[in-house]
Amino acid sequence: MHDDNDGKGHLRVAEDTVYRNEMRELCRRDSTMSIHSDHGRVVTPGNLLPITYRSFKVDDAEAAGKAGGSKQENEHLRSLAELDSHLISVQDLQCRLGSSPTGLQAHQASQRLVKHGRNQLSPPSSPWFRLTMGYIFGGFGSILLGGAVLVFVAWKPLGDPPAEANLALAIVLVAVWAIQAAFNAWQDWSSSRVMASITTMLPDQCIAMRDGMVTSLSALDLVPGDVVQVKQGNKLPADMRFTQVSADAKMDRSILTGESEPIHGTVESTHSNYLETNNIGLQGSYCVSGACLGIVVATGNETVFGRVASLSSGRRTKMTPMQREILRFVVIIASLVVLFVTIIVIIWAAYLRRDHPDFINVPALIVSCVSVGVAFIPEGLPIAISMGLTIAAGIMKKNKILCKSLATVETLGAVSVICSDKTGTLTKNEMFVTDCFVGSSDEYTTENLLRMPVSDSIDLLRTVAGVCNAAELDVSTMDRPLHAVRIFGDPTDQAILRLSQSLGPVSELRMQWKTAFEIPFNSENKFMIRVVRWTLGAETGGGYLLIKGAPDILLPRLTTNTNGRDLSQGDRGRIEAVKDRWSAMGKRVILLAQKAVTNEWICDVQASRNDRAVLQSALDGLTLVGLVALIDPPRDEIPGVIDTLRKASIRIMMVTGDYKLTAQAIAIQCGIITTLPSLIDDITSLDHDQDGKDVTHIPGTTIAIVLSGPELAHLSATDWDRLCTYDEIVFARTTPEQKLRIVQEFQARDHIVAMTGDGVNDAPSLKAADVGVALGSGSDIAIEAADIVLLDSFSAIVEAVRYGRLVYDNLKKTVIYLLPAGSFSELWPVVTNVVLGVPQILSSFLMIIICCLTDCAGAIALAWEKPESDLLLRPPRDPKRDRLVDTRLLGHAYLFIGLYECFLSYVMAFWYMQRNGIPFTAMVLRYGDYDAHDTAQLARVVNSASSIYFVTLVIMQFFNLLAVHTRRLSIFQQPPLGNPATQNLLLFPVMVFALCVVFLFLYVPDLHDSLATTTVPVEHFFLPVAFGLGLLLLDEGRKFVARRWPQGSVARVAW
Repeated sequence: MHDDNDGKGHLRVAEDTVYRNEMRELCRRDSTMSIHSDHGRVVTPGNLLPITYRSFKVDDAEAAGKAGGSKQENEHLRSLAELDSHLISVQDLQCRLGSSPTGLQAHQASQRLVKHGRNQLSPPSSPWFRLTMGYIFGGFGSILLGGAVLVFVAWKPLGDPPAEANLALAIVLVAVWAIQAAFNAWQDWSSSRVMASITTMLPDQCIAMRDGMVTSLSALDLVPGDVVQVKQGNKLPADMRFTQVSADAKMDRSILTGESEPIHGTVESTHSNYLETNNIGLQGSYCVSGACLGIVVATGNETVFGRVASLSSGRRTKMTPMQREILRFVVIIASLVVLFVTIIVIIWAAYLRRDHPDFINVPALIVSCVSVGVAFIPEGLPIAISMGLTIAAGIMKKNKILCKSLATVETLGAVSVICSDKTGTLTKNEMFVTDCFVGSSDEYTTENLLRMPVSDSIDLLRTVAGVCNAAELDVSTMDRPLHAVRIFGDPTDQAILRLSQSLGPVSELRMQWKTAFEIPFNSENKFMIRVVRWTLGAETGGGYLLIKGAPDILLPRLTTNTNGRDLSQGDRGRIEAVKDRWSAMGKRVILLAQKAVTNEWICDVQASRNDRAVLQSALDGLTLVGLVALIDPPRDEIPGVIDTLRKASIRIMMVTGDYKLTAQAIAIQCGIITTLPSLIDDITSLDHDQDGKDVTHIPGTTIAIVLSGPELAHLSATDWDRLCTYDEIVFARTTPEQKLRIVQEFQARDHIVAMTGDGVNDAPSLKAADVGVALGSGSDIAIEAADIVLLDSFSAIVEAVRYGRLVYDNLKKTVIYLLPAGSFSELWPVVTNVVLGVPQILSSFLMIIICCLTDCAGAIALAWEKPESDLLLRPPRDPKRDRLVDTRLLGHAYLFIGLYECFLSYVMAFWYMQRNGIPFTAMVLRYGDYDAHDTAQLARVVNSASSIYFVTLVIMQFFNLLAVHTRRLSIFQQPPLGNPATQNLLLFPVMVFALCVVFLFLYVPDLHDSLATTTVPVEHFFLPVAFGLGLLLLDEGRKFVARRWPQGSVARVAW
């Protein structure tokens, strides 16, 4: 690869085809290659890296030596101060690294890989102590362990005599605590594996020179001395010294510096500080415009990113929305625990200890308080949450949906607005030219154009299309038919280059015209410029400024047509009519023009690299060459996807840089707009009436509006209020800043916004959105900024939303399953014992068995619940109103299920006692003074009644488990067995597990005395089954009424 350099390191496009093929990746944005050499880090770049980076900004070795930081920091500072890769010449650096302009040889790279290691950061040392403490005391572990200690104390030394039941209870609490700690450790390991496997699925390729050839290789295999090509949208895979840069090359270092303003890339040093100079590209930063070539000077831990990350890792992160919801729920439950325990202690201290000192002693009081605390708090909830999120992330991975964090899964369920890019997201990103407008009068379809004899105007169209084009033909595929020839570059450029090639060899054109200066396409200018010279003529012959871009931008700059005649108003009218007609058909329209320039002007531009002079020259005096119409058809599945999302009450907005009419036509084809074109509103519809009141549309009617980016600047806050009520919106000709504002305006009106995009310009809005969604084929910046990456297509967003909602649904099911028994039916035996003086009808030991074993197993099984068929027919939840635990859920759990289960459990227990000669009236308000009853006989009957209460509650919870299998649908519409789409095969094994627990503690005679349990008569197993069926039927009736009358009172209080 030879060095075609203007002396200042700026890239110039050479005339020979070989060189152009070597450098083709430097010419354009939107590569399919992606650089991700920093996967798996545990830092939070946006917050932590800039702080540490700023502490590294030393001016010299002396400042480094005076640094007052840690020893590790000072060592990093000194080593950075000694770096001089940015100060020496490129040739000296190549000699030092044993490299060359054509890169390393393969054997050199292999040797250096062994010496320097892979280009990745060493994983941070595991904070094993903190993790272990989290496993032991995390979740409700501290409550279980604290309760076990208190119960041990109640056994000894407070017990007089020590009660074996208290010892057994303490042992059970310790066992449950140990099991939960082990499960926490296993779940953390399992979740880490899932997220690690997701990270490895992201692309991590880069373009480098090996053996003198351009090749794609893993960024992990880069070594010092490699020559790497970087272009717009790429992340820099290692620290590199720039050897060539384009005039518009800019690097975004905000991930390291926190400063949003990109810096211009240079070849020569601009600062003595390695961190401040513009000729060093730092790993983790991005190329946001232009292109560059660089030689790798550091990889892995030796990069600035690696040094900063090593000092920034291990910082604490903010709580996720779901964690805050869980914390709120735990605070509510804990407050109730404290309230009831306080009431119990006050009653005991103020009344029972004085008037009935033998009824409840101190050990019994401790056990009762521990029982209330442990029973009230749903121990299975943390496990269910963690498993639910991990399961959802794993399922999404199978659907080629990569969630970067488990917190993203929960947010998906609340998304109410999706702002989607058009090209490549809603469309196939496979463009081809359908029509051409040559000169100022002749219009052809592509087929007809190819049949026409080649005129001067057609030849000029072919030349501008082939030369003013950043795409490149793959010479290795030139033996194939034209439609099968591989082309590198942007889809628009590919289509136009294919048109030029169909009219004649592009390679001949590019050998005839030498590029002197180039301004690549960007979203602000919306055009591309190349200044070219005729290579076969004299140097004094001048050249041309060739330009290709958006007609609405370039049309006002036209003055003449190809024959030198001034463009008349009639000519402009015809061009406008053709442009609008093609745009209304959903076609992208590109205008091609040229302008003759002098050789002196070209030399000045080359010498100064002044793109402003070129832009100024392109403002007027352009000659029309022609227009081309391209079509990028919508993906086949998009209309169905849009319809599904609309049924889920999610609004889909198109946000694109395309022309207004083109965007509108594509939106209609995709189904984003369903209104007749004549009924689509524009900016004038946002005006207010004469009374100053907003013009509102009739509820239930479909309203569509199409706006262009420049129109957004004129919208007031009231206009945005009105705009955000539209069902169907298309934003056309938008800039990155306008995309960002659109996201922020919807968020300001309490919408949860998902933004999809794949380009450099989408990164700001992807970061700002509640959920950023990138395509796997998108730019590195977009993938890095996004929370979710869709590896397959946009259609996967449906599954992402489905499982985002499912996580929240299953969590509510878990809560409503755990509360009736644990926080209600187990509480009242303690309350009636203390307040009414009757024996505690459910022993403290059996309370804890229910909440820590039988109910906990069911809660875990609910994490595997499948989506209900109406899940995407409901509106998204409002995080501010639809809380995890609200009055509707508590009312259902306590006043419906809990009251039913508690009452019937009481009935079964006291019925047994009455059958055995101890009626309820003989115990109420007696506080242990049960006259005329044998103490041993009374104890046996109470133990049996406690076991019956336990069995009744466990069996009715089986049917509660089946009831919460669905929230609104009938169990017959969502059967738990027999239908792979709805079944949860774990529901029935956990019932068997619960029965095994029952038989273990009730039917092993050796445990009866120590655990205060007994066997239960057989009828007390079958009657709870009947009660459970009644519970299931009552809940089925409630769901039927809620479905039949969705606006009725039953539906309004449904959870």
